[in-house]
Amino acid sequence: MDTKDPRIVLGTMDFGTRVAQDRAFSILDAFVAGGGGWLDTANCYSFWTDPAGVGGASERVIGAWLKARPGARDTVRIATKVRHNPLVPHAPESAEGLSARAVHAGVEESLGRLGVDHVDLLWAHAEDRTVPLEETVGAFGELVAKGVALRVGAANHAAWRVERARSLAREQGVEPWTCLQLRHSLVQPRPLTPVAEGGHRLLTTEDLDLARSEGLAVWSYSSLMWGSYVRADKPLPSTYDHPGTTRVLAVLDDVADELAATRNQVVLAWLMRQGIDPIVGASRVEQIEEALAARRVRLGAEHLARLAEAR
Repeated sequence: MDTKDPRIVLGTMDFGTRVAQDRAFSILDAFVAGGGGWLDTANCYSFWTDPAGVGGASERVIGAWLKARPGARDTVRIATKVRHNPLVPHAPESAEGLSARAVHAGVEESLGRLGVDHVDLLWAHAEDRTVPLEETVGAFGELVAKGVALRVGAANHAAWRVERARSLAREQGVEPWTCLQLRHSLVQPRPLTPVAEGGHRLLTTEDLDLARSEGLAVWSYSSLMWGSYVRADKPLPSTYDHPGTTRVLAVLDDVADELAATRNQVVLAWLMRQGIDPIVGASRVEQIEEALAARRVRLGAEHLARLAEAR
């Protein structure tokens, strides 16, 4: 796993829907000004919020920002995803899937909305077991060979599927998935309880083992639990209501006080200390500025041990 330079990734899921374009531009500007480099989006963002019932709004906003900021493409790297965009508005069951045709069509449409000739990282947003894995792997490999995607990865995939896909890529002589994206944060739900949010897959020790063994990058989403660490009006989901959460939050407060940092900054620093790149969504400039400042938070071995014991 790449642990040399963990970085904050700007999550842009709500751009163009919950976050208006002018505010999104300000967040993007602040992110770049603060030294941020990676933007994470998806072709399906955010069909469940958009009155049109299909995705594309987030990519369009990023494309408009790139057009309005000459030279900005040279300062940011863009990751997008295919798999979940509905083919019929307001009908998530009509999602495009991961057939070769769907992958190629989805990427072509993403490039058009973004106004770019390639993306730096293309994710398979989730598994599609209705399509042979060989077909999906081949399609992703073709896009890398064409220079349309510089790197490819798997989001919300079981570790064994990722390793199987990597084996198939070697057999086909194409670029394998080299990045994992999964949900992860300091607090954990009760063991063996299903995640309430559809499609989410939690990072496991098996995923980390695979990443460290094979040198894969790991990105985490829902890193800050939608603001639940710091906002009383956004309580953690009920599956997090257990003694471990109480212990973790108490230690988190102590560590934050000792380091003169916020809860969010300590969580982000904790993720980055493990070589994980946390994705952070923002609806205001100050939120992304706070997140970027987490790079200066220095968690010591003793802090890590206390947090590990609490979990």
